[in-house]
Amino acid sequence: MKQMNEVINATDASYANAVYDDTQENSIPHQDQLISLNNNKDTIHLTTTKQGGIHFKNLCKTCQFGHENCTFHHDLELDHKPPTREALLPDMARSYRLLLGGLGENPDRQGLIKTPERAAKAMLFFTKGYDQSLEDVLNGAVFDEDHDEMVVVKDIEMFSMCEHHLVPFYGKVSIGYLPCNKILGLSKLARIVEIFSRRLQVQERLTKQIAVAVTQAVQPAGVAVVVEGVHMCMVMRGVQKINSKTVTSTMLGVFRDDPKTREEFLNLVNSK
Repeated sequence: MKQMNEVINATDASYANAVYDDTQENSIPHQDQLISLNNNKDTIHLTTTKQGGIHFKNLCKTCQFGHENCTFHHDLELDHKPPTREALLPDMARSYRLLLGGLGENPDRQGLIKTPERAAKAMLFFTKGYDQSLEDVLNGAVFDEDHDEMVVVKDIEMFSMCEHHLVPFYGKVSIGYLPCNKILGLSKLARIVEIFSRRLQVQERLTKQIAVAVTQAVQPAGVAVVVEGVHMCMVMRGVQKINSKTVTSTMLGVFRDDPKTREEFLNLVNSK
């Protein structure tokens, strides 16, 4: 069995997983215990679920400052909830104020006095997808229907933030799926796009997350997603190619396995 300090290596992450052997006496700390990492004052909170003879620990480093300040972690057993994202505004506004000063600007001049707060609110809006889950968005809008022909919703507008440069990318998303006696409310496809686009993203991951979410929602025979995006990190900086577009696709199930089904979807997406 590995010792605890060998298993835990989480000083640079909000979460890590550690595995303990429960056949060893005192090998598993009490789930309310706080432990230290790497001889510094960072502490992490331990929660426990049991699978067979092994205990898996979800380690939430942000709990080191107390549950009430934990932004990411929610443990029903401990009956604590993270603060609302709006509670993060003061710290975010202070960060933007420091950024303005670092750029050589005077954050106290008339045009910039309220800019830090405005920028913080805007960033929360740009990343509001972190507050949303698939279950919340679906809201029961999955219906039994004897329909097994392709469903396509195309040209769904998409706005996101490049996680590499924190500048926008935008474009359109087209989604197709082949139902297996369950259909999804059409507006929910657009809402699924919103969940994952309103986060810090790369287009490749965004495309796959949308496809996987539709699969989880209605368990269809297949899902196809095509995303076409314009990335401001390529337009405003770097190579500055204003006419470039990035196209990504994810094909699951029958759309991957059957060329004719895939071709039908792509023809529908590309038709005017």
